[in-house]
Amino acid sequence: MIQTLIVVFVLTMVIHTAETLSYSIRYAGVKLNKIAVALSLTGIVLLVSRTSNLIQAPLTAKFVDYAEEHTSFDVLSYFRIILLAASIGTIAAIALFPTFVNLFGRIINKLEVAGSIPKLISSVTVGQLKNTRHYIKKPNLSLSQFRYLGVPNRFILLHVVVTAFYTVGVLSSLYAAHLVPAHSTMASQASGLINGMATIILTIFIDPQLGLITDKATRDEEAKNQLGKVYTMLMVSRFFGTMLAQLVIVPAGYMISVIVGWL
Repeated sequence: MIQTLIVVFVLTMVIHTAETLSYSIRYAGVKLNKIAVALSLTGIVLLVSRTSNLIQAPLTAKFVDYAEEHTSFDVLSYFRIILLAASIGTIAAIALFPTFVNLFGRIINKLEVAGSIPKLISSVTVGQLKNTRHYIKKPNLSLSQFRYLGVPNRFILLHVVVTAFYTVGVLSSLYAAHLVPAHSTMASQASGLINGMATIILTIFIDPQLGLITDKATRDEEAKNQLGKVYTMLMVSRFFGTMLAQLVIVPAGYMISVIVGWL
């Protein structure tokens, strides 16, 4: 099972790196006043995440099946390692954020000229790929840059909680399936009980606030300059959310197992 764990670990890192780097596309779009084009590219980057998830999900479920046949197998420890991969993937995205802001700024400009993604891809040359090294930028992260951004503490805290729920959603349902083998199929499909709460918080409290912050940045030069710091803060809070998921997975798994027992 170690080989399977390595594959799942890498895929989980890819998923969280791609999802977190979507902030770099938005910021590049705001800097160029081409937010609509940037949002279209966001969907393409998230496609990488979704594709990785198609492979990762069934492989993760394999651990539960293995635990049913081998009672000494500690499935929870494997799930915690997978959650660690989520944290590492988020850290990687934070480190790559400045570089990808530059890269996606270039891609957005090229897309506007090419007119479509297929034409953009076909126009890429070896020389252009070699020139990407000029867009590499070292991250500069310090606590002082987050002091006067005007972002409510409640907003950051909710973002941490939402990230924890989303990170642990599928894993907690699989852990519940391990806890109640008699209802394992129902429990494994119950991730919506956890993700649903995250979606409600995201839709009501986070997305509108983030939309207002981004909209203000498109109209105000000072707000535009601070938007990168705001996105960095959100990525850092996302990292803490993946860490919080380590504490959430067990109670979430038990909660799902109890609800499934009532149904």
